[in-house]
Amino acid sequence: MRPLSIKGLEDRKKLVLYFKQKKIDVAYSSPFKRAIETIDPIVKDKQISCLIDENLRERKIGNEWITNFNDYCKKQWENFEYHLSNGESLKEVQERNIKALENILEKNLNKTIIVGSHGTAIGTIINYYDSSFTYEKFVKIQPLMPFVIKAKFKGLVLKEYNLDFFLR
Repeated sequence: MRPLSIKGLEDRKKLVLYFKQKKIDVAYSSPFKRAIETIDPIVKDKQISCLIDENLRERKIGNEWITNFNDYCKKQWENFEYHLSNGESLKEVQERNIKALENILEKNLNKTIIVGSHGTAIGTIINYYDSSFTYEKFVKIQPLMPFVIKAKFKGLVLKEYNLDFFLR
């Protein structure tokens, strides 16, 4: 798996500053190197451990070469069932990530949780709770990554969320 870019390594310093005065009880991350590298300095600063959850991983695209990735993304967002051979649909990604999120929430009631994941994976989570979050909104946040979504839950019920912090 590819590591963070030079820009990504710089961006994570800004995330540490953002979270400096915020209480965090527990951290979870995708197993992908980029997600772990992004969340690691925050975890170290807070002196907490980071639990790896395989279900927070990014979508599996498949074995085919994609000549126009934007067209592929648009097709997936317009049809959550669409996928390439040996790849995942956004519906599958969404179901997997919602299952992971609900499991995390159930294990950590009344705790402040930080989750490190990937743009598409997080986009499908937002879409699950807010159906107005479609391809058009996803495209608008792509250049803003990494970003922070602040979400408040009561049990498994999302009470509110906002796109809280952008690095760009």
